Amino acid sequence: MPTESGSCSTARQAKQKRKSHSLSIRRTNSSEQERTGLPRDMLEGQDSKLPSSVRSTLLELFGQIEREFENLYIENLELRREIETLNDRLAAEGQAIDGAELSKGQLKTKASHSTSQLSQKLKTTYKASTSKIVSSFKTTTSRAVCQLVKEYIGHRDGIWDVSVARTQPVVLGTASADHTALLWSIETGRSLAKYTGHVGSVNSIKFHPSEQLALTASGDQTAHVWRYAVQLPTPQPAADTSQLCGEDEVECSDKDEPDADVDASSDCPTIRAPLTSLKSHQGVVIAADWLVGGKQAVTASWDRTANLYDVETSELVHSLTGHDQELTHCCTHPTQRLVVTSSRDTTFRLWDFRDPSIHSVNVFQGHTDTVTSAVFTVGDNVVSGSDDRTVKVWDLKNMRSPIATIRTDSAINRINVCVGQKIIALPHDNRQVRLFDMSGVRLARLPRSSRQGHRRMVCGSAWSEDHPVCNLFTCGFDRQAIGWNINIPALLQEK
Repeated sequence: MPTESGSCSTARQAKQKRKSHSLSIRRTNSSEQERTGLPRDMLEGQDSKLPSSVRSTLLELFGQIEREFENLYIENLELRREIETLNDRLAAEGQAIDGAELSKGQLKTKASHSTSQLSQKLKTTYKASTSKIVSSFKTTTSRAVCQLVKEYIGHRDGIWDVSVARTQPVVLGTASADHTALLWSIETGRSLAKYTGHVGSVNSIKFHPSEQLALTASGDQTAHVWRYAVQLPTPQPAADTSQLCGEDEVECSDKDEPDADVDASSDCPTIRAPLTSLKSHQGVVIAADWLVGGKQAVTASWDRTANLYDVETSELVHSLTGHDQELTHCCTHPTQRLVVTSSRDTTFRLWDFRDPSIHSVNVFQGHTDTVTSAVFTVGDNVVSGSDDRTVKVWDLKNMRSPIATIRTDSAINRINVCVGQKIIALPHDNRQVRLFDMSGVRLARLPRSSRQGHRRMVCGSAWSEDHPVCNLFTCGFDRQAIGWNINIPALLQEK
């Protein structure tokens, strides 16, 4: 405890000895001692006009406040130790408690009788200490539903977007804040080509529907079309990194991120110049996509406009205006001349170019914060994700209200839909990736621990339904992309 002088100090020490049954904290940090004792020393040492009785009362109140904080701190430490003990016992029986959802879920259990008793004990402990904490965990009966297959490490900054080629050879593309785009072998994790034509962050990447062309959008206010030619290496057997796709999580720090000094792309071919540069925006180009057929491309920019270009001539065909704030994403329909653009103005817009003589626009309202992305699904549906922590499924024939709403605990970044199976992948700010069906039922959460999974914000996702090894890819600001194998039949069976 900090030292005091005079009768006040003697009286305080006597009272503390009479309360020796209460817990105390041993301070080993001398600077903390000085900081804690500063108010008392100031009160005792300064030339105060307060009467001595008032000053004594103030000192006594300071002491009481300090003791209260000490007791609260010790109780907190005891609770943490008890949680760790219970978690160890649960883990020994094949269960784990999700610390990320410990404070906001409702306890669910499908485990054995002994596990249920431990869970109830945990609930009782927390209810006794505070009414604000509700523990939750969810067990999963199926193993190896979601497996991490491959990590793609080589960028020197966060990865904003990930995409899978639609032609042979099937490669993975990543767009990074390090001003480059990389092409990867899905099976081996080796980088096959690097594009360095941009002078700003590369914010998105999309592959041409029928040719070996890539379209990238950049913070340098341009979008580039560039050609690649790669040869796939011989795949090596993948290591077994299977994990139960449930609610298990182990916290980890940023120091576990991939080593920034390891440049896996240094020995791969470099593409330095584009075939075509699409220029006319006055701000960051945040996204770009090919229209059906691949002869035109659409771009979305922070200058609040989206532009439609003729790729062969680089000419601006349409400038799409109407959003009140910066655009965040754009997406094209796989079989029709339709475009959706999302914006920070809490809306997304549907642009119809099916009639060459006129293009119409419809505005979808329903989110309360930035719409981070909106993507097409099969039929007449669009799925939108937002910083308001919701995902909404819309029928294009009914703009007034969504047909399904998914509520989550974190802001949602660039979503992607497995069209054939109608599964939505949601990358979150809180490093999680969750899978939902189109009706809003949660199917799974990708495993994340200190050894695997993303360690910082997950920025984007991409499905590859036909690939035999990886059918889902995610990218994050931890400078890596990850390939997952999702056992979709088992996933849907569990639903």
